[in-house]
Amino acid sequence: MNRREFLQITAATSAATAFAPAAMATSVTLPTISAARLPRWRGFNLLEKFIARQNGNPPFVETDFSIIKEWGFDFVRLPMSYHCWATAEEPKTLREVELKHVDEAVEFGRKHGVHVNLNFHRAPGYCINPPKEPLDLWKDEAAQDACAFQWAHFARRFKGVPNTQLSFDLVNEPANVSEADYTRVVKRLVEAIRAEDPGRLIIADGLQCGRDPVHSLAGLGIGQSTRGYDPMEVSHHRANWVEGADKWPVPEWPFKHPNGSTVDKVFLKKERIAPWQELERKGVGVHVGEWGAYNRTPHKVALAWMRDQLDLWKEAGWGWALWNLRGDFGPLNSRRTDVKYEEFRNHKLDREMLELLQAN
Repeated sequence: MNRREFLQITAATSAATAFAPAAMATSVTLPTISAARLPRWRGFNLLEKFIARQNGNPPFVETDFSIIKEWGFDFVRLPMSYHCWATAEEPKTLREVELKHVDEAVEFGRKHGVHVNLNFHRAPGYCINPPKEPLDLWKDEAAQDACAFQWAHFARRFKGVPNTQLSFDLVNEPANVSEADYTRVVKRLVEAIRAEDPGRLIIADGLQCGRDPVHSLAGLGIGQSTRGYDPMEVSHHRANWVEGADKWPVPEWPFKHPNGSTVDKVFLKKERIAPWQELERKGVGVHVGEWGAYNRTPHKVALAWMRDQLDLWKEAGWGWALWNLRGDFGPLNSRRTDVKYEEFRNHKLDREMLELLQAN
């Protein structure tokens, strides 16, 4: 399916709803989506465009969307590197073959009733992961211009796709940036998107890698995304991309720090939930864009920790997106050595994890 066909289908669907008889319109009425109170979307991160591969990236997989829907979930976040469709040297020259894969993902979401959230995991001028970008998104005008250009392109590309189906998550996990600089850049990106599509639902990640709410964005009419990785000693035990994680002791839950303090459900509610609820009271919807436990965390510990996180988010009314569906954090193909897997459509299924997620 090409982009034109995709947009024609979406437009036809919208038109049919608009002109349907009252009885039919009632049966297909979609919920109103508001940045002030985001839906409790629950789902997974899909990683086909997470990093750019030398010979091109694979397209998104439709069966992921159908499985997610079959399991009772309704959300995918697509953390993407702009290097998949452009280069740092020519960020305004976009490769259509890669962008068509994004079109397909949005269409898969529409087809299967799964909301698609597009995220720049690597944006012009910034990524939480190495290698460092040649420009600095928070300081360099050229990087800001390139990032705004790309988001404006996505806004034009998907104009007319309803917010029930699609949202934008601007920049993944800002770190080592002041709130003033971050706010200034977010405002510029929002302006670029709204110049093309004034009604698009936009979400911004919190500061400090998504952990801290950004109150200076509260009047912008956008939602915010937090994280569920606390404490890192549980979520990232022996993760080879985290410095020192190979020396952390095998964790338990609740987690006891060497200094004698304890991280438990009560701590998480006070330190990680309450600050974001304060932001909510200012009219900002909250969603947990990433969370999960790496496959080196003992399975029983991971599940106990996950259960407490899920309970807290359910109580708060927040949705979430597990990192990931297929891979080291997810219910499929996680390569854990302490799980008895079930065969599921050519995948290795962690049934216990899946049932925990489905119950919340």
